[in-house]
Amino acid sequence: MADLSRAHIEAFLEMMSAERGAAMNTLSSYERDLEDMHSFLATRKSTPSSAQSGDLSAYLGHLGKQGFAASSQARRLSAMRQFYKFLYAEGLRTDDPTSILDAPKKGRSLPKIMTEADVTRLLSLAMEEAAQPGPDQISRARMLALLELLYATGMRVSELVSLPAKVLDQEGRFLMVRGKGNKERLVPLSRSAIAAMKVYGEMRSSREKDADSIWLFPSSSKEGYLPRQVFARDLKGLAARAGLKTAAISPHVMRHAFASHLLANGADLRVVQELLGHSDISTTQIYTHVLEERLRQTVQTHHPLAKQAKNRD
Repeated sequence: MADLSRAHIEAFLEMMSAERGAAMNTLSSYERDLEDMHSFLATRKSTPSSAQSGDLSAYLGHLGKQGFAASSQARRLSAMRQFYKFLYAEGLRTDDPTSILDAPKKGRSLPKIMTEADVTRLLSLAMEEAAQPGPDQISRARMLALLELLYATGMRVSELVSLPAKVLDQEGRFLMVRGKGNKERLVPLSRSAIAAMKVYGEMRSSREKDADSIWLFPSSSKEGYLPRQVFARDLKGLAARAGLKTAAISPHVMRHAFASHLLANGADLRVVQELLGHSDISTTQIYTHVLEERLRQTVQTHHPLAKQAKNRD
């Protein structure tokens, strides 16, 4: 490493320690990152002290080719920005070559998804438990109603637990949901969801402390309705009893399952967008991996060239 660049890096690390109180691990991380940058710049006959924006952009591209995650690349860029701001502030450079660099885009992680078999297993157990008589039967009937509604509509958990009691008076197979921005949308109900609501509604009306509540799922919480954390906890308990991995199951994962299973069975992305209450189609497009898999299978099954290749095998 050129003496000048080494001196600049050491001065930067001293400043981070003395003026900003950076921890030893942080300083070590900065040093490793900047030395790695220097090694790459040497291959371009450049140094950290003389590097231009193109050199640093090439370094980030090099990290990507080496398999570094976007988050790791972003950390390296952060170290570089701190370093070059220091050089500029100290008058060691007249420019900041990192000022025009864009942070690496982080790939959007795919949502956790329950298989249709997992959902069936969960609902089947909830139905069995709801049918068992006893003092807690209404709680078990409530869980079944919650799950049936969630899987039938894909509602956000906040929308689900705060449903008004008046939905019990609705006739037909549709439900009006008030979502984000106070926007209303119409969602269809399955026959099993309607049946579960009816059974739960009858039990609820027979319990004096619940009968007069304005909420479908009343509770002693300050809001007056079932806290979503309680529902999430009870759902994990049900999942454990069903022999499913509890870490991968939550009300939000059930919402993902609703969307993914619809798409896997032929639903249009725009329809799913409306049902989920997404204002922007880009939010719904996280589920397109399901569509892509379905299209791939369709091509492999029906395209004549794919059939010929299979026959040759």
